[in-house]
Amino acid sequence: MNKVAKKEASEVKASVRLYYEISSDGKVKLKNKKCPRCGSVMAHHLKPVERWACGKCGYTEFVSSGKK
Repeated sequence: MNKVAKKEASEVKASVRLYYEISSDGKVKLKNKKCPRCGSVMAHHLKPVERWACGKCGYTEFVSSGKK
């Protein structure tokens, strides 16, 4: 591997590992929810209120806190 190829390989960020977990038996599972409307991966937001939101279609599910 030449010097340029090493530099390019070290700059690649492995953010995919943040979205999946691998169990001890080797199965891969998605950590986040999937959007029921379009099927994309949803983001979990905590502020200003806790919710799951899809950046592709705009679908949002609010998480109820259960405190009243």
